[in-house]
Amino acid sequence: MANELMDDLKWRGLIYQQTDEEGLAKLLEEQKISLYCGVDPTADSMHIGHIVPLLTLRRFQMHGHQPILVVGGATGMIGDPSGRSEERQLQTTEQIDRNVEGIKVQMEQIFDFQAENGAKMVNNRDWIGPMSTIEFLRDYGKLISINYMLAKDTVASRLEGGISFTEFTYMLIQAIDYNHLYNHHNCRVQIGGSDQWGNITTGLEVIRKTHEEETKAFGITIPLVTKSDGTKFGKSASGAVWLDAKKTSPYEFYQFWINTADADVIKYLKIFTFIGREDIEALETAVENEPHLRQAQKTLAEEMTKLIHGKDALEDALRITKALFSGDLKALSASEMKAAFKDVPSVEMVKEPKVIVDLIVEAGISSSKRQAREDVTNGAISVNGEKITDLEYVIDDKDRLEDTFAIVRRGKKKYHMVQFQ
Repeated sequence: MANELMDDLKWRGLIYQQTDEEGLAKLLEEQKISLYCGVDPTADSMHIGHIVPLLTLRRFQMHGHQPILVVGGATGMIGDPSGRSEERQLQTTEQIDRNVEGIKVQMEQIFDFQAENGAKMVNNRDWIGPMSTIEFLRDYGKLISINYMLAKDTVASRLEGGISFTEFTYMLIQAIDYNHLYNHHNCRVQIGGSDQWGNITTGLEVIRKTHEEETKAFGITIPLVTKSDGTKFGKSASGAVWLDAKKTSPYEFYQFWINTADADVIKYLKIFTFIGREDIEALETAVENEPHLRQAQKTLAEEMTKLIHGKDALEDALRITKALFSGDLKALSASEMKAAFKDVPSVEMVKEPKVIVDLIVEAGISSSKRQAREDVTNGAISVNGEKITDLEYVIDDKDRLEDTFAIVRRGKKKYHMVQFQ
């Protein structure tokens, strides 16, 4: 089973570095273990870039191992220098606490907390917070030399531009986490992104120096997820793709995944979904032979939306997608329209009655009054899904959804949002 798990992780492209591949394979053959991944609460929601190590941890849980989820109430107040060229903006304790609560909800969507090997969620402020400065310096500061820390990429890359002592200490504080979990939860493996290698190996060094017996602790890092065209993964037209439905609606979330390029979709199915190898290979054949059907993208979008937002939200996303494809906007609520058309061209107008021809010219939807009259007469203009063919039709409060906006379509696919002030 251990070899089956590790072979599957390698096939999915989820192993970048291991501290001791043979030792970990032997440990996994001998027993079920606890292992952990940490997330710092730098925002009140995770985004999709955060979840690759977490989903990898979930794969271990599905093979009988126990995941420990560390929400960094302490480390989040310090700031991880990994992958950054400048200092993080420090947050208040109150903001960190709000962020922790938001992240907990999302963890519960990904992990099984009720099983025999149910996930544990812990906050590192519980053991870092009570520690005095003297205890930190005497008990841990003596274990790791400055030379050792300076050699780590996360620190070395910041030396030229400068790094505060606060962020410099981050790797040692995270190392205390691993040592604490090793002592109190029998935790044997830490999983993190490729930028966490220095932090993970520092944790192993602290464990080694604070235990007389031979320690059996390991580290695994996950490759950075990239797009085939070289652009950054995890960004949509409106910014980061968040797990919080208020920040990125389930429809937008679904659309992000369904718009995945053919060159990336099989890789993402391996990394992000729990679909088996045979099914993924069948989808790979479909991409090669019937790319126009976009079956792999549909599967990816459905699996991810269901995982993060649940079945009901997936059904809503599919319904909105269908309504937009058919042009039947009347099937959507005002809030669904607002979410669906968040990224279309938008214009602000005064909240007053206006003849349709004047409105579409002033909004830049039609290029001239002559063109506007032609568009209306030819049935090319719809407002909130209703076709308008009357040149004297007046747009007023009956057409303003939530009294603030209207969706105007010209032709088959050119949508505009008119926002009324």
